[in-house]
Amino acid sequence: MRVIIIGGVAGGMSAATRLRRLDEHAEIIVLERGDHVSFANCGLPYYVGGVIAERSSLLLQTPESLRARFALDVRTGAEVVAIDRDARTVGIRDVRTGAITQEPYDHVVLAAGATAGDPLGGGPGAPVVSTLRTVDDVDRIAAALAAHPEAGRDARAVVVGGGFIGLEVVENLVHRGMAVTLVQHGAHPMSPLDAEMAALVVDELRAHGVDLRLRTSVEGLDEAGVHLDDGTVVPADIVIDARGVRPAASLAVDAGLAIGPTGGIAVDAYQRTSDPRILAVGDGVEKIDAVSAEPTLVTMAGLANRHGRTAADAIAADNGLLGDAPEDALPALGTAIVGVFDLAVAMTGWSEKKLRDAGRAHRVIHAHPADHAGYYPGAERLTMKLLVDPTTDLILGAQVIGRRGADKRIDVIAVAIQAGLTASQLNRLELAYAPQFGSAKDPVNMLGYIADNAATGLTESIQWHELDAVVADGAHVIDVRSAAEHEAGAIPGSANISVDDLRNRLDELPAGELIVHCQVGQRGHTAARLLRQHGRRVRNLDGGYLTWFAGQQMTVPQKNVKELA
Repeated sequence: MRVIIIGGVAGGMSAATRLRRLDEHAEIIVLERGDHVSFANCGLPYYVGGVIAERSSLLLQTPESLRARFALDVRTGAEVVAIDRDARTVGIRDVRTGAITQEPYDHVVLAAGATAGDPLGGGPGAPVVSTLRTVDDVDRIAAALAAHPEAGRDARAVVVGGGFIGLEVVENLVHRGMAVTLVQHGAHPMSPLDAEMAALVVDELRAHGVDLRLRTSVEGLDEAGVHLDDGTVVPADIVIDARGVRPAASLAVDAGLAIGPTGGIAVDAYQRTSDPRILAVGDGVEKIDAVSAEPTLVTMAGLANRHGRTAADAIAADNGLLGDAPEDALPALGTAIVGVFDLAVAMTGWSEKKLRDAGRAHRVIHAHPADHAGYYPGAERLTMKLLVDPTTDLILGAQVIGRRGADKRIDVIAVAIQAGLTASQLNRLELAYAPQFGSAKDPVNMLGYIADNAATGLTESIQWHELDAVVADGAHVIDVRSAAEHEAGAIPGSANISVDDLRNRLDELPAGELIVHCQVGQRGHTAARLLRQHGRRVRNLDGGYLTWFAGQQMTVPQKNVKELA
């Protein structure tokens, strides 16, 4: 059996090494256009920032090490220019000589990944522009930064695009001592986040001196710097283009393989393309969305590794080398995490914005618990959001942000989604507890308690972005925090009666619907239960004042929200 794998790194190398473990006698050829077939692309920003000190640490395997351990025929500088499905051959161009050769195959695995969009154009004297996807990119950036060996105040960088890579690059350039401007086309960095959650990211960036330009695009580059569409010019010594990627599907298109509605290569549950002898894995391939069951694009190294393994198993099964049928590729949740200075920003599944845009019914739950027991020193607040199907109580998505503990909470929720647990069942999960690690009621359990209260109708809630409309319709906002908290910042027009005084001041409450709120939602829930049992129509402001304030920061442009409050 002769298998040609086009592309290395996560998906291609996982397919190659898994296939070798299943078939010692197969001829496995790995073709890579660049010089490096196996490198830690997720570590590239941290080498730029000096967190990873040695460039060699990025190089996980070499052609020689792969040949020695796995008997792989790894060819770098080998660009595949065509796949002839009738002849079952692959056309390969040597990038050094230009010579083209043909190699026959029994199976092909496409692992070409994704490619950057149209480059940012620059005139004479314009700053160096680079993406950050390969070792060649990191070398180009390192050479540009070497012009400022002390990384002094005169060293200036502009990062275009506030996604995962963009934020990691921003952090690492700041660590080098550079003045950094982040240009983001959308309303906030990390577009998969909802606005009130993204407010924490914005605050963290600004706290570290990042010049944040939102709702802005690059129009051009020249010796003066980066020209933005708001008419400003930002001086720059280097520009990092982190605007995102698109599937590298040209080989598949030219070979007549089916392309899905997202522009990615269409595959079945075993990574087979429309030609069963050609499989595809990685960032250039469509996945099935776990929430909608529709095709989607998810560019995650973990999925690429897993799907590389699935492709190898499918090839082995087709050739009678696997006793059981291969496991199919599960739908993708898009579980992800990124560090933004001292914050961890994590997400899984769908956001509220995505659910609203799709017209899908949903219930929203916010919570702000501590990452571990509050009485133990060093407790830090987590900001959590859960999206729930109101009919089935199944979890549709989650976002968790905090300085500690966000990673394990998002992983618990992702597992719960895959296991088919309901949101209410989160309150019954038995999770590890010691005061320095968690709480007797873990933050995930707290989400479950709130979800159960909502599912059973014990407490009705309202979201921060719905408040203005219900107030305009005649509802009254009651702040049940302490007088000191209310004085420090309050929702305009709200009346302050603390939850501890509420029973004795019921006659002071105005007629009509009441919206109660506290700082994070817990005292509001207590107040709502009390008032409901006294015959009042009442809803609790989900996530409390903290969530409302964060939402206002992101949706009230050019206003000082503290003055507004």
